[in-house]
Amino acid sequence: MEHIKTCRVTISDIPALMEIGRKTFQETFATSNTPEDMEKYLAESFSENKLSKELNNENSLFYFALLNDCVTGYLKVNRGISQTELQDECSLEIERIYVLQEFQGKKIGQALYEKAIELAVQYKAEYVWLGVWEENKRALSFYQKNGFVAFNQHIFKLGNDEQTDIMMKKILTTE
Repeated sequence: MEHIKTCRVTISDIPALMEIGRKTFQETFATSNTPEDMEKYLAESFSENKLSKELNNENSLFYFALLNDCVTGYLKVNRGISQTELQDECSLEIERIYVLQEFQGKKIGQALYEKAIELAVQYKAEYVWLGVWEENKRALSFYQKNGFVAFNQHIFKLGNDEQTDIMMKKILTTE
Protein backbone atom coordinates (compact mmCIF):
# COMPACT_ATOMS: atom_id res chain seq x y z
CA MET A 1 0.00 0.00 0.00
CA GLU A 2 1.26 3.45 -0.88
CA HIS A 3 2.00 5.86 1.95
CA ILE A 4 -0.24 8.92 2.22
CA LYS A 5 1.31 11.98 3.87
CA THR A 6 -0.48 15.06 5.12
CA CYS A 7 1.19 18.45 5.24
CA ARG A 8 -0.02 21.84 6.37
CA VAL A 9 -0.90 24.25 3.57
CA THR A 10 0.92 27.60 3.67
CA ILE A 11 0.46 30.92 1.87
CA SER A 12 2.98 29.83 -0.78
CA ASP A 13 0.66 26.89 -1.58
CA ILE A 14 -2.30 29.09 -2.62
CA PRO A 15 -2.03 28.27 -6.36
CA ALA A 16 -2.11 24.54 -5.62
CA LEU A 17 -4.96 24.99 -3.12
CA MET A 18 -6.97 27.02 -5.64
CA GLU A 19 -6.43 24.34 -8.27
CA ILE A 20 -7.34 21.32 -6.16
CA GLY A 21 -10.21 23.15 -4.45
CA ARG A 22 -11.83 24.09 -7.73
CA LYS A 23 -11.16 20.76 -9.41
CA THR A 24 -12.43 18.54 -6.60
CA PHE A 25 -15.53 20.65 -6.04
CA GLN A 26 -16.32 20.61 -9.74
CA GLU A 27 -15.74 16.85 -9.98
CA THR A 28 -18.04 16.28 -7.01
CA PHE A 29 -20.92 18.63 -7.81
CA ALA A 30 -20.88 19.80 -11.47
CA THR A 31 -23.35 17.19 -12.70
CA SER A 32 -25.89 18.16 -10.01
CA ASN A 33 -25.73 21.94 -10.45
CA THR A 34 -26.01 24.50 -13.23
CA PRO A 35 -22.81 25.77 -14.85
CA GLU A 36 -23.74 29.31 -13.73
CA ASP A 37 -24.13 28.29 -10.07
CA MET A 38 -20.87 26.33 -10.19
CA GLU A 39 -18.98 29.18 -11.79
CA LYS A 40 -20.27 31.68 -9.24
CA TYR A 41 -19.45 29.43 -6.28
CA LEU A 42 -15.96 28.53 -7.54
CA ALA A 43 -15.10 32.17 -8.23
CA GLU A 44 -16.24 33.27 -4.76
CA SER A 45 -14.97 30.35 -2.68
CA PHE A 46 -11.63 29.65 -4.31
CA SER A 47 -10.32 33.12 -5.12
CA GLU A 48 -6.75 33.95 -4.18
CA ASN A 49 -7.99 36.70 -1.87
CA LYS A 50 -10.46 34.49 0.01
CA LEU A 51 -8.04 31.59 0.42
CA SER A 52 -5.32 33.99 1.58
CA LYS A 53 -7.63 35.33 4.31
CA GLU A 54 -8.57 31.79 5.37
CA LEU A 55 -4.93 30.67 5.50
CA ASN A 56 -4.04 33.71 7.62
CA ASN A 57 -6.81 32.89 10.09
CA GLU A 58 -5.24 31.11 13.08
CA ASN A 59 -8.49 29.21 13.72
CA SER A 60 -8.69 27.69 10.22
CA LEU A 61 -6.24 25.06 9.06
CA PHE A 62 -5.72 23.44 5.65
CA TYR A 63 -3.82 20.22 4.96
CA PHE A 64 -2.90 18.57 1.68
CA ALA A 65 -2.90 14.81 1.22
CA LEU A 66 0.17 13.73 -0.72
CA LEU A 67 0.63 10.45 -2.52
CA ASN A 68 4.08 10.09 -4.12
CA ASP A 69 4.54 13.85 -3.55
CA CYS A 70 1.43 14.57 -5.65
CA VAL A 71 -1.39 16.62 -4.08
CA THR A 72 -4.39 14.27 -4.21
CA GLY A 73 -6.81 15.88 -1.76
CA TYR A 74 -7.19 18.43 0.99
CA LEU A 75 -8.77 19.11 4.36
CA LYS A 76 -10.03 22.32 5.96
CA VAL A 77 -10.94 22.49 9.66
CA ASN A 78 -12.18 25.42 11.76
CA ARG A 79 -12.10 26.16 15.49
CA GLY A 80 -13.86 28.68 17.71
CA ILE A 81 -15.40 31.69 16.02
CA SER A 82 -14.09 30.57 12.62
CA GLN A 83 -16.55 27.68 12.51
CA THR A 84 -19.23 28.29 9.91
CA GLU A 85 -22.11 27.70 12.26
CA LEU A 86 -21.90 26.27 15.77
CA GLN A 87 -18.86 28.29 16.89
CA ASP A 88 -18.55 26.21 20.03
CA GLU A 89 -15.16 26.41 21.75
CA CYS A 90 -15.55 22.70 22.60
CA SER A 91 -15.83 21.60 18.97
CA LEU A 92 -13.90 21.35 15.73
CA GLU A 93 -15.60 21.72 12.36
CA ILE A 94 -14.51 19.71 9.35
CA GLU A 95 -15.47 22.18 6.64
CA ARG A 96 -13.96 20.30 3.72
CA ILE A 97 -12.49 16.92 2.85
CA TYR A 98 -12.08 16.52 -0.90
CA VAL A 99 -10.13 13.98 -2.92
CA LEU A 100 -9.45 14.07 -6.65
CA GLN A 101 -11.68 11.57 -8.45
CA GLU A 102 -8.76 9.59 -9.87
CA PHE A 103 -7.47 8.93 -6.34
CA GLN A 104 -10.76 8.00 -4.66
CA GLY A 105 -10.80 4.54 -3.13
CA LYS A 106 -7.14 4.80 -2.06
CA LYS A 107 -7.89 5.75 1.59
CA ILE A 108 -6.91 9.40 1.04
CA GLY A 109 -10.20 10.70 2.44
CA GLN A 110 -9.69 8.45 5.46
CA ALA A 111 -6.17 9.83 5.99
CA LEU A 112 -7.51 13.40 5.87
CA TYR A 113 -10.33 12.48 8.25
CA GLU A 114 -7.80 10.93 10.68
CA LYS A 115 -5.76 14.16 10.49
CA ALA A 116 -8.89 16.12 11.45
CA ILE A 117 -9.51 13.83 14.43
CA GLU A 118 -5.85 14.17 15.46
CA LEU A 119 -6.27 17.97 15.40
CA ALA A 120 -9.52 17.74 17.37
CA VAL A 121 -7.77 15.72 20.08
CA GLN A 122 -4.81 18.14 20.05
CA TYR A 123 -7.20 21.07 20.59
CA LYS A 124 -9.13 19.12 23.25
CA ALA A 125 -12.40 19.26 21.30
CA GLU A 126 -15.30 17.35 22.83
CA TYR A 127 -16.85 16.70 19.43
CA VAL A 128 -16.34 17.15 15.71
CA TRP A 129 -19.12 18.34 13.41
CA LEU A 130 -19.69 18.99 9.72
CA GLY A 131 -22.33 19.60 7.06
CA VAL A 132 -22.90 17.27 4.09
CA TRP A 133 -25.21 17.90 1.15
CA GLU A 134 -28.19 15.59 1.47
CA GLU A 135 -27.63 14.36 -2.11
CA ASN A 136 -23.98 13.43 -1.51
CA LYS A 137 -24.67 9.81 -0.58
CA ARG A 138 -21.00 8.79 -0.78
CA ALA A 139 -19.94 11.42 1.78
CA LEU A 140 -22.91 10.69 4.05
CA SER A 141 -21.96 7.00 4.05
CA PHE A 142 -18.28 7.83 4.72
CA TYR A 143 -19.12 9.91 7.78
CA GLN A 144 -21.67 7.43 9.11
CA LYS A 145 -19.05 4.68 8.77
CA ASN A 146 -16.74 6.87 10.87
CA GLY A 147 -19.28 7.25 13.67
CA PHE A 148 -21.02 10.53 12.81
CA VAL A 149 -24.75 10.95 13.43
CA ALA A 150 -27.13 13.52 11.99
CA PHE A 151 -28.34 16.15 14.46
CA ASN A 152 -29.74 19.00 12.36
CA GLN A 153 -29.71 20.55 8.91
CA HIS A 154 -28.89 23.91 7.39
CA ILE A 155 -29.05 25.68 4.05
CA PHE A 156 -25.92 25.84 1.92
CA LYS A 157 -25.99 28.32 -0.93
CA LEU A 158 -24.26 27.19 -4.10
CA GLY A 159 -24.38 30.10 -6.52
CA ASN A 160 -28.05 31.08 -6.46
CA ASP A 161 -29.27 27.61 -5.45
CA GLU A 162 -30.19 26.90 -1.83
CA GLN A 163 -29.41 23.29 -0.88
CA THR A 164 -29.93 21.34 2.32
CA ASP A 165 -26.92 20.07 4.22
CA ILE A 166 -27.26 17.39 6.86
CA MET A 167 -25.34 18.46 9.94
CA MET A 168 -23.52 15.56 11.58
CA LYS A 169 -21.42 15.23 14.71
CA LYS A 170 -19.19 12.75 16.41
CA ILE A 171 -18.58 12.86 20.15
CA LEU A 172 -14.93 12.23 20.98
CA THR A 173 -14.25 9.87 23.84
CA THR A 174 -11.90 11.03 26.54
CA GLU A 175 -9.47 8.38 27.66
